Amino acid sequence: METTLTHELIEERPLKPALKRGARLKCPNCGTGPLMRSYLKTREHCAVCGEEFYHHRADDGPAYVTILLSGHILAPLILFVFTTFRPDPLVMAVMFSLGFTALALFLLPRFKGMFVAIQWAKRMHGFDKSRKKTEGG
Repeated sequence: METTLTHELIEERPLKPALKRGARLKCPNCGTGPLMRSYLKTREHCAVCGEEFYHHRADDGPAYVTILLSGHILAPLILFVFTTFRPDPLVMAVMFSLGFTALALFLLPRFKGMFVAIQWAKRMHGFDKSRKKTEGG
C-alpha cells in the first residue's frame, strides 16, 4: 500500500493535453466524457471514467480571463474600425457591444473547462486522491 501511495505522489499528470480537453469541454482525465452539464455547471463526475469534478474551485478566474482576453482582442479592433471607417458612434457602440457579448459567451465555458483541467493536472482542491487516502487514515 505504501508503494502505491508513493507512486501516485510521483506520477505527474500532463498539463497540455488536459488544457486542450478542458477547452473542448471534455473530461481532463479521459478526454471523452462531457465536463459540463449545462452552460457553466460542471458535472459531479465524468460519465465515462468516473473522475470526480464536484470539488473544483474555478470561481471567478474564468470570468476575469474572459474579460481580459476579450478586451485585448476588441480594443485594437475598435481603434482600427474607428480610424479607418469612421462609423456613427451609436452604430459602433452597438456593434462592439454585441461582438464583446458573443465573444465572452463563447470563451467563458472554455476557460472554465481549462481552469478545472489545470486543477486536475496539478492535483489541486481535492483532485489528489493519494492525499485524501493519507489524510483519511
